[in-house]
Parts: sequence; C-alpha cells; structure tokens
Amino acid sequence: MVIGAVWVGRLSDRRGRKFAVIGSVIVLSIFTLLCAFAINPWMFGAFRLLAGIGLGGLVPSVNAMTSDLVPRRTMSAWATVMMSGVPLGGSIAAVLAQFVVPSHPEWGWRFMFLFALIPLVVGLPIAMKVIPSDQAIRDDHAAREGADEPAGFKELLTGKYMVISIWFAIATFVTLLAWYGLGTWLPRLMQTAGYDFGAALNFTLALNLGAILGSVVTAWAGDRFGPLKSGAVAAGMAGVALLTLLTEPPIAAVYLILVLAGVGTHGTQILIIAAVANFYPHNLRGTALGWALGVGRIGAVVAPQLAGLLLSWNLGVGSNYLLFGSSALLSSLSLVVLFFIHRRMPNPTTRVLS
Repeated sequence: MVIGAVWVGRLSDRRGRKFAVIGSVIVLSIFTLLCAFAINPWMFGAFRLLAGIGLGGLVPSVNAMTSDLVPRRTMSAWATVMMSGVPLGGSIAAVLAQFVVPSHPEWGWRFMFLFALIPLVVGLPIAMKVIPSDQAIRDDHAAREGADEPAGFKELLTGKYMVISIWFAIATFVTLLAWYGLGTWLPRLMQTAGYDFGAALNFTLALNLGAILGSVVTAWAGDRFGPLKSGAVAAGMAGVALLTLLTEPPIAAVYLILVLAGVGTHGTQILIIAAVANFYPHNLRGTALGWALGVGRIGAVVAPQLAGLLLSWNLGVGSNYLLFGSSALLSSLSLVVLFFIHRRMPNPTTRVLS
C-alpha cells in the first residue's frame, strides 16, 4: 500500500484520475482473486503485495478525483463518504467469513478471496460508465480554477510546499499508528487487563462504533470549522481519553473512552485527507495524497509490531495505552502546527482549511 499510494497518487496527476482509479480497482481485484489459487505462502504473499499496490493507489486517487468534482467547502463530508466504504466493506467481510471459512476445511478461506469477482463484474462496469473522463475532469477544473502547469515530487518536497508536506506526512503517520494499533491489539489488551473475552470484543465494537460516529461528527465539523482545527480537537480528545485508561476507570467509562478514541483517530484521518485534497492545487493533489498516505501507512505497519514488542518486554497494557494516547496527541499537535503554518501562507484555500 505504501508503494501504491505514492506511485499511483503521482500517476493520477500525470495520466488522469479515472485512469488511476480504474487501474487500481483492476489490480486490486485480479490479484486478490488469484490469492484463492496460491499453492504456497510465497505465491500468496506475492499476490497480496500486488493487490496492496492496487488498494494503496485507490485511496489517494479516488479522493483526488472527488476533490476535483465537488465544492471545496464540502470536501470533509465527501471524504467521509469515500472512506466509509473501508469499515463497511471490512465489517461485511468479517460477517461473511464466519459462514464461508468454516464451510470447507481446505477451500473455506480461499472462497473469501473469490468475492473479488464482485468489483470486477459489477463495480467496474458501473465505474467506467459513471466516472467522468479524464479530459472532462481537466476541462471542468480549468473552467473553475484555471489551467495548471505540470508538477511533481520536486514541487511537493521543495519550496513553499516542503514544510507543510512533511507535517502532513507526520500527522498521517501518528494518526494511523494510533488507529491501527488500537484496531489490532485492543481485544488482547482488554483480556490482559482482566476483562473476559466477551467484554473485550464489546470494547472493540465500541471503538468501531466510535469510528462510524466520528466520521459523521468530524465531517460536519470539518465543513463547519475547517478540517485542521476540527482534526486537532478530535485527535486531542482521543489522546486524553486513551491516557485516562492508565487510571483503570470503571467499565462504563472504558466504553466511553473507546468511543471517543474511535471518533478521534478514524475521524481525524478523514479530516487529514480532506485538508490535503483542499490545500494542494489540482496538478499536485494526487501526488500529495499519495505522499501523505504512503508515509502514513508506515505508521499502520509499525503500530502492531511496536505494541507487541512492548507487551513482550513485560511493560504491561499501560505501555500500549501510553503509546496510542501519545500518538493521538502528536497528531493533534501536528495539525495545530499545520494550522498556523497555513495561516501564514498567502494561499486562497486559507478560508477553506482554517
């Protein structure tokens, strides 16, 4: 996903949004489908790597395309619509797996990968018909905001965009570290803390319900107050809530804390996507989203490993609460820094982001 986000995000600026979106769907679907027929772990891993390139490329390119097509003042809401497909699809897959995987001792798990036929057979024809052509998107943008000169990573990481690009990458890294770390380890952490398995699963449900609720709340706040200010508040709230777990609060308070953590991590990531899409010009939008999400994805990779190491070193569940809470607070701090950097820049999007 790191490779796909950076590479395809750039490709969407060079070749066009529709080209990048459709290509990402095809790569993701075909190589996910082939996972069902892998004959050894090495082949399975190779197919997953290639499928991940498609998935990594889909997120920045589809959000860049959306930003080209909708008013900037509503981008937070539309980013929420785009990203809501991720937890929705994941939840459906989890439910289906309970019935499909046990259905056959050898092919049960393989059957799950055959669902990749759905985007190929159903989703792809619809996307081909509904998504405007790349030329139409360019013409519409040129009519609204004027034509852009070609630009790439050199413009993104030098000159006036360099500092803000680095801070967007930092904000995404720590936000995804908190969100994916919690998503991976929460049931184990709760059991280690003394809760039974049923309660641990209910805590995970509370976290995901918070993510769903957070998507709605932060979308409204992002369009009303700006994605940077709203994201800073949401991430700060999540950080404080997670650090409160160190005090061993009563079970009712734990549920509330995890709802707030879901609001402040998943919701903040959507606001960061909206802020990136709004800040950069059309010719850098896909590249910037790919850069931020690509670097941020490293945080999602590091989080489960680091959390596991802390537990293996016998530092207790409190070390994980401290890790995830601090990451959320660093996310909030990063967005505050971005807010003040942006305020000082002579940029027409100031009103939208601030």
